[in-house]
Amino acid sequence: MVLAELGRKITDALKSLNNATIINEDVLNNLLKEICSALIQSDVNIRLVKQLRENVLATIDFDEMAGGLNKRRMIQSTVFRELVKLVDPGVNPFVPVKGRPNVIMFVGLQGSGKTTTCTKLAYYYMRKGWKTCLVCADTFRAGAFDQVRQNCTKARIPFYGSYTEVDPVVIALDGVEKFKKENFEIIIIDTSGRHKQEDSLFEEMLQISNVCKPDNIIFVMDASIGQACESQARAFKDKVDVGSVIVTKLDGHAKGGGALSAVAATKSPIIFIGTGEHIDNFEEFKTKPFISKLLGMGDIEGLIEKVNDLNMKDNEALIEKLKHGHFTLRDMYEQFQNVRKMGPMSQIMSMLPGFNSDILTKGGEQESMARLKRLMTIMDSMTDRELDSLDGNKLFTKEPGRMIRVARGAGVMEVEVKELLNQYAKFSQMVKKMGGMKGLFKGGDMSKNVNQMQMTQLNQHMAKMMDPRVLQHMGGLKGLESMMKQLQQGGGGPLGKGLFN
Repeated sequence: MVLAELGRKITDALKSLNNATIINEDVLNNLLKEICSALIQSDVNIRLVKQLRENVLATIDFDEMAGGLNKRRMIQSTVFRELVKLVDPGVNPFVPVKGRPNVIMFVGLQGSGKTTTCTKLAYYYMRKGWKTCLVCADTFRAGAFDQVRQNCTKARIPFYGSYTEVDPVVIALDGVEKFKKENFEIIIIDTSGRHKQEDSLFEEMLQISNVCKPDNIIFVMDASIGQACESQARAFKDKVDVGSVIVTKLDGHAKGGGALSAVAATKSPIIFIGTGEHIDNFEEFKTKPFISKLLGMGDIEGLIEKVNDLNMKDNEALIEKLKHGHFTLRDMYEQFQNVRKMGPMSQIMSMLPGFNSDILTKGGEQESMARLKRLMTIMDSMTDRELDSLDGNKLFTKEPGRMIRVARGAGVMEVEVKELLNQYAKFSQMVKKMGGMKGLFKGGDMSKNVNQMQMTQLNQHMAKMMDPRVLQHMGGLKGLESMMKQLQQGGGGPLGKGLFN
């Protein structure tokens, strides 16, 4: 059972709790039976499932419950808390320190996605402004250094390795010393893996660890191997001081429960999860938001963090335009660029309350990003005057020849250019509405400056702009309003604060 399906089953079980007319022990036992069955089918260790059941039953005592207490909410919050405990060892992960070298060593079996994950982590920190690099100390697998070279060159990450040196310990030490002298902050060491646990593998890991003295050892765990994750994790933890875990291959048909519950064996926190092959199919793992997303409750904090990463608050020129209700085709182009920077659309959608992580299939994901790229290609064929016009739609309407020229330049049909301009017109109208709301941008905190009637109007305009299928999935206009309310309140601060301050 893949994680999305696990989330649906647990969510359905909790919905049945809401539909029950009387909340008693029978209802609670049925609920726990459904949840435990779903967890076991997802490869969560049966001992941990049993512990979860016992903990919930020990917490919920109907005889001692105070009168008037909301029993449904009590049960729901208890189940949520116990699900969080399943994947939270209660240990704080290693946090790298800016301005000094942080050596991070990767370990794991061959085929777990270790080398790809090294690149993903380096790319993640590079995007955050860290000076990152990668050392390839894998001399066991043929082509390992070539893979590192290819990955790092593509991502523009400095790397070190050797085609002639056969001792991985020497390569690791030379690479780390070289990058320390060059003042790199994140130095990642990719080590050899094996098809199975062998003494030679563990001996090599120990030697590299002893000479390089890593600040953090990350164990890369393949989610697709199911319950075998726990014994594998325990074996590595017994040999080297595993400080963190990254779970890979949590896309496709991986059940994932075995990997998530194997943190109990390492007593080490999961810090990231890999959800695909691409360099940005990589998410920071935070236990409560992860469980929240699993149950379709969204991850507002994660969404706001992604928005803040775009540094839109530094774009004073755009904010000034928005204040006056101005929005050009060039502005729309820049926002499309921001959407692409935020990462896979399915990842973004899963952060919204009411959306499952599989709302977009891989085909849908690729189709969405391809369409976005196509729209940007159309705008690449426009002149500066067309891109910077305060009413680009009217400019093309008055001079139809422009549409023909752009279509030919982009290699598309005229109807596609027209569709883009219609979409732009809707965005432009929305911005004009916002610009006309007195004091909306005052102090940067939009949520505090807009009254309920204005927010309703904005939501109605947004609903008109959205794909009807997506709007229907959200529960119509009411669902959109509910989501926007959570966006303003969630993640430790309103979304408007992240966007406009």
